Amino acid sequence: MFGSHGSPRAVLFDFFGTLTQAAPRGGGHAEVARLLGCPPAELNAVLDTSFYRRSRGDYGDGLSTLRWVATELGLRPDDTVLRAAYRARIAALRADIRLRRDAYAVLSRLRADGLRIAVVSDCTHELTEILPTLPIAPLLDTAIFSVHIGAVKPDPTIYLAACAALRVEPQHCLYVGDGGSRELTGATALGMYAIRLAAPDLGDHLVFRPDEEFCGPSARSLTEIFAPALV
Repeated sequence: MFGSHGSPRAVLFDFFGTLTQAAPRGGGHAEVARLLGCPPAELNAVLDTSFYRRSRGDYGDGLSTLRWVATELGLRPDDTVLRAAYRARIAALRADIRLRRDAYAVLSRLRADGLRIAVVSDCTHELTEILPTLPIAPLLDTAIFSVHIGAVKPDPTIYLAACAALRVEPQHCLYVGDGGSRELTGATALGMYAIRLAAPDLGDHLVFRPDEEFCGPSARSLTEIFAPALV
């Protein structure tokens, strides 16, 4: 699968839709809207149009960001309501996250083989609280969250932050992602070898800025990508 690129020293994984199954917004997000006092469709519309600004941390911490969202909706929740809505948002996102069946096994084997592993995610503050609680967390050498570094894919900053944390040059990295945020072309532009995860369930995945220009290899599962290492 790696072709002439050889064996990588590190693997960078996208999170949503790559290490997780397709992640549409589940029913728990309606509770956030109820607490804030607005229709779910209106809340989702603001979340969609502001995704990259929120993922860069433009509006401050998680509570401040949710307050900004409420203001955009014409709402003025007090601190008690806002904190309850934020807790509900974390719970809703946690409920949406279903790790791929082979994610733990693949990461375990890569780590056993001495490869360094990073998650590189365009995300808001909620994921920074959720990821450390997931079974795969101990298998990661680092997690680079866009909301912490103020840059989203395909900005080179987010990939280079992972390389710096892993102490490896981009040309020695494999990048695996479903293609949201034009992440694959961004990784390739830095000299990484990129593979698109084209899993069958991703037709239901919530994607912003799909990577339509990427013409590199693809695979239908994580196991398929790393099959030579897993036999």
